Amino acid sequence: MLFSFQPCIIRILGFSIFFLCMLLFSLPQEDVEISSFHINSTVTSRYAITVITSRVKNQHTDSKEIHFEVKIPKNAFISKFRMTIEGKTYDGVVKEKEAAQQQYSEAVARGESAGVVSSVGRTLEEFKTSVTVAALSKVTFELTYEELLQRRIFARLIRRYFRQAWIHFYPTSDQQTTCSSCTENGLNGDLIITYDVERTNPNGDIQIMNKYFVHFFAPANLIRTPKNVVFIIDRSGSMYGRKIQQTRSALDHILGDLDSGDHFGLILFDSSVDVWKRELIQATSSNVNLAKQFVKTIQDRGTTDINSAVLKGVEMLNKHQREGSASILILLTDGAPNTGESNPDRIRVNVKEAIGKKMSLYCLGFGFDVNYDFLEKMALENNGFARRIYEDSDASDQLQGFYKEVATLLLFDLELLYEGASNLTETAYSMYYNGSEIIVAGEITNNSLESFKVEVVAFSVRPSLSK
Repeated sequence: MLFSFQPCIIRILGFSIFFLCMLLFSLPQEDVEISSFHINSTVTSRYAITVITSRVKNQHTDSKEIHFEVKIPKNAFISKFRMTIEGKTYDGVVKEKEAAQQQYSEAVARGESAGVVSSVGRTLEEFKTSVTVAALSKVTFELTYEELLQRRIFARLIRRYFRQAWIHFYPTSDQQTTCSSCTENGLNGDLIITYDVERTNPNGDIQIMNKYFVHFFAPANLIRTPKNVVFIIDRSGSMYGRKIQQTRSALDHILGDLDSGDHFGLILFDSSVDVWKRELIQATSSNVNLAKQFVKTIQDRGTTDINSAVLKGVEMLNKHQREGSASILILLTDGAPNTGESNPDRIRVNVKEAIGKKMSLYCLGFGFDVNYDFLEKMALENNGFARRIYEDSDASDQLQGFYKEVATLLLFDLELLYEGASNLTETAYSMYYNGSEIIVAGEITNNSLESFKVEVVAFSVRPSLSK
């Protein structure tokens, strides 16, 4: 059953980086009419505010429960939700997820209207609620969510530069029913806009409002910094089947993306830990081809000793320190530690002490059963980040997508120094990769622009940056 709605209108003010709008409104139930559906998103200074408004009428002669569902980006947060029934507006109270979940269950048990947010995939979360509407009456739903946009690498960018634009999206009836992402309860409402900003100052852009500032740092035209990277690959029994196949496929592509100036190593682990080569080797064409052949032979077996495997990776990198290069560990696993040292907290302590801020650890967790909280904390404690890899048809693409985020290292041991400023956000970063952006905000001391100065210090192939 199809319905008509007003177009999705995206207004862009100033410059921004990336915007994703994906939504789902339950297809109308019998005797329920969606009279209007409108999305308006305003992007200003890399910050997006999106308002979704839908007006629904109960055409039945009895009261009826009407459901409202919308999918929002994972990094977004809901700042306002309201329902208007028979001319009276009811404003919702937005709370943290943990507290909201219990109150949602209690409200539903009492027959009251409440909304809840739950995860539905790699990049989206779903907000859903329902309300009982009297016969022949209308309800208007209004949901507002906000998101700080992040700069990422994309294959294509809009090349025309402009300071303001209006973008209109009119999906046809065919698009609503034949798209690859459509479901029996959903509407094709994907709209992805990718674009970049002009970057004339290598030290970044600074925006000042009242006595506060935001510094956007994303230098261009830097030379790639060589890296030493060790891939720590889980081959335990739970990697059986599709997971191990996708890991082999992804590693084949990732190894091919190594720069000839990089050095790399491979570690396989289950209840035991094995290395492909005892030392890191240069990523020459012949060495990469040998590694690809070896990757094809990886077979699943045994249990999971994450502690020993990561410590072995640290040992390999410590033996292969090169001036002017950075060291990276990439852990790929689908399980929780269950042999050797199996306490996640103790493993985190061991790994943090071994790394000693000398390298970065990135963790890739396969599937929903992985102890992702443990992997995420361990990565963040060691200058890295974690990603969940979902076990579906594009898992190998997800792995390759992750690697593109860290493939081109430009700067390391980066520090942003601010004179005449206070109350600063994070100012020290172990590494800066091509396609990313560092954002620092703070307060200008005594509201004096004359005393406000910025200096950026980092190691790279070229001399340190400064301003």
